[in-house]
Amino acid sequence: MTRRASFLRIGLAAVAAGFVVASALAESKDHDWPQFRGPGRDGISHETGLAGNWPEAGPREIWRVKLGGGYSGLSVQHKRIYTMYSHGSGEFVAAIDAATGETIWRFRTASNRRDDQGDGPRSTPTVSGGIVYVLGASGTLHALRAGGGQPVWSHDLRKEYGAEPPRWGVATSPLVEGELLLVDVGGADGSSIVAFDKKTGEEVWRAFDDKAGYSTPIAVTVGGVRQVLFFTARNVLGVAPADGTVLWRIPWKTSYDVNAAAPVFIAPDRFFVSSGYDVGGAVFKIVVDGEKVSVEKIWKNREMKNQFSSSILLDGHLYGFDDKTLKCIDAATGERRWRERGFGHGSLTYADGYLIVLGDRGTLALVEAKPDAYRERSRAQVFESKTWTVPTFVGGRLYLRDQNELVSLDVAR
Repeated sequence: MTRRASFLRIGLAAVAAGFVVASALAESKDHDWPQFRGPGRDGISHETGLAGNWPEAGPREIWRVKLGGGYSGLSVQHKRIYTMYSHGSGEFVAAIDAATGETIWRFRTASNRRDDQGDGPRSTPTVSGGIVYVLGASGTLHALRAGGGQPVWSHDLRKEYGAEPPRWGVATSPLVEGELLLVDVGGADGSSIVAFDKKTGEEVWRAFDDKAGYSTPIAVTVGGVRQVLFFTARNVLGVAPADGTVLWRIPWKTSYDVNAAAPVFIAPDRFFVSSGYDVGGAVFKIVVDGEKVSVEKIWKNREMKNQFSSSILLDGHLYGFDDKTLKCIDAATGERRWRERGFGHGSLTYADGYLIVLGDRGTLALVEAKPDAYRERSRAQVFESKTWTVPTFVGGRLYLRDQNELVSLDVAR
């Protein structure tokens, strides 16, 4: 295939992706959060009606149910919650009634994976077109019917691609892009990244050589060129979803290969990437010049070291966890605007003018999303154990989990 033909295919893919995005938004209009970090994979909810102040005892608890181990996020579509967890010797994906907390169906995906950072799955289900795509902690990929959990297709990435799970388990979440499902497989012999036909599970293409990172990819369009940003074990790269062409690559080394936070797109042509272990973050510009795509570094510093929790972009500012400190920095310069300690390795979601912040020991806070100063409006203690899962806010309800329980809170005004 010629380079020009390749870019033509990329352009056509971008047009097709536009229809897919429009369809996804239509599908998600009734209070949906169908994938890791929400509809845009950016941690942003576009819903309104979030209460600015909570009762002294915290938001009203609607229900609380036993769940199981793991850090899998909570995807919500058509009033069902989809998540993964471990129980006994097994790893499971389940559909849960968002109104009652009752399990509608569950499916055993693999044996339970155990390690020193907690048992169970880390990846978040991706729900699209009536199918739930899940990736287990040991590298089993499944497509299941959202209605009843019936299997559609599956792959054992270790056996089929020689993929060795990262030290602390597979954490990346699958990305639906057009008719494809893209996965950071981390396989051998040019199968670092693999695209599958989302309906049949057949391989469409494979590309690149690197181990898998813990990060979840995002899809962007810059200068008419559609590309998917992957943060693998030792690289940040842009890949053409049409055929797997690597458009650009930036080496990025972190101790233990813990590249975990998702890249953050800064429209129209920049992105932020960050990792912990004293590495820090950087903003790069994607430059499209005819058929050539390259990247230029805008800035790099250690103000925002995202160890695993991804940052959120709001009005030109990045909000996120610099190791154990919640910070706001200027996305244009990297300069710090404010910082607040006390949440540990927390995570956050944005909705209706506020940051919903969940500390790593169950402290929940509502913080004004403003760059001039840290202003906390409300606080509550929701859990007493490790909480590394990003909050999900849909339909006026906040869904949270720790290593033992899943809870629904009423946070609507």
